Amino acid sequence: MAAGARPGRVPLPDRPVTRLTRPFERFMHIEASAGLVLLAATLVALAAANSGLAGAYHAFWDEHLTVRTGPLVLDYPRWYWVNDGLMAVFFFVIGLEIKRELVWGELRDRRAVRLPLAAAAGGVIVPVAIYLLMQPALPGRAGWAVPMATDIAFVVGCLALLGPRVRPGLKVLVLSLAIIDDILAVTVIAVFFNSGLSVGWMAGAVAGFALIALLNRLGVRAIGVYVFVGAGIWLCTLKSGVHPTVAGALLGLLTPASAWLGDASLVRVAEQVLRRLRRSVADDGQGVRRADLEQLAFASTEAVSPLDRLEARLHPWVGFAIMPIFALANAGIAVEVSRLTDPVALSVAVALVVGKPAGIVAAVALVVAAGWARLPDGVSWATLTGAGCLAGIGFTMALFLASLSLDGQTLNAAKAGILLGSAVSLTLGLGLLRATLPRAG
Repeated sequence: MAAGARPGRVPLPDRPVTRLTRPFERFMHIEASAGLVLLAATLVALAAANSGLAGAYHAFWDEHLTVRTGPLVLDYPRWYWVNDGLMAVFFFVIGLEIKRELVWGELRDRRAVRLPLAAAAGGVIVPVAIYLLMQPALPGRAGWAVPMATDIAFVVGCLALLGPRVRPGLKVLVLSLAIIDDILAVTVIAVFFNSGLSVGWMAGAVAGFALIALLNRLGVRAIGVYVFVGAGIWLCTLKSGVHPTVAGALLGLLTPASAWLGDASLVRVAEQVLRRLRRSVADDGQGVRRADLEQLAFASTEAVSPLDRLEARLHPWVGFAIMPIFALANAGIAVEVSRLTDPVALSVAVALVVGKPAGIVAAVALVVAAGWARLPDGVSWATLTGAGCLAGIGFTMALFLASLSLDGQTLNAAKAGILLGSAVSLTLGLGLLRATLPRAG
């Protein structure tokens, strides 16, 4: 060793817990930042819809975009392309998140899942029941699913504002609850929101899923092939009468969660390539060979699971592009006192503000009293109630469910109720958590 040289540190492998928590930390960071972007997009949409630009705003999103491929013609307004096209990617990432939690996260442990599962069930059943009690007849009754979902980005963003005062147990509980909420929302969309089912197109979608499974089993690794088949599945689902976002979620669940090459195999490949490169330089001075680099690049790519790779690439696009575009297309409503006091708006708002925390706390109290689960370390009943209030921020998924189940003035009233209920839930949740969480040391 040359004089004055300092020995380098020997790199240590990641501990298993680090490998498990790194995706969780990355997810929380992106969601927290995306919540701020989503809020900004919402304010822009509201400002446009309540200004002299309202006519231009609505005309822009109502303008039709046409795609022709041979005899097939897709002619829909811009907002439709956002809700049925871009949101399919959003639901694909939701499918990836669900798969990750089922394989590596909290949802893989049957005992650990009892608490978030009970909380999510209570947070769905009670708001829906309140809404139906307040809306006993059509057309408002058709929007029963609107208050059932939680907006992860806004909730995580609120938790980020509280910094280290939020204990890890509370973060994991809220995230698991929101992901189970998403599972329930996808199930509701698949079962209840379809119309005029076409057997032929449905068969095409099923064949596409079968082809995806076959390609996985054959070891096909080219992402482009799956994108092409996935686009075909989206088209078949769109034309079948089932909402295409369901296809996105199912494709996410079908994504392999394990890497093709393990760490040991990657090290062996890297060592072999390095030996060949050194020998090549020593023998003929030609240096790096293309085939060696291609082999090393392939091995390094396949040492990461397709699920982790796709989630890391797509999650920022969903958080910082797709969700804000969705908000721009759907959150622009004229804010009027008469609309805020509409029975549908009040039903949605009450279901979110009262039903969510009441359902979550009641369900958790039942499973804790029965001895099936216990509150996470550092989580009190007061902080759980605050988190339950934050779960009343329905926003993205609530707006989406409203667009599927309602239309016209009823849809606008439901959107007003979503904005009102989400704003009140955010205020109550943050206030309660600030008052009850222990001060950071």
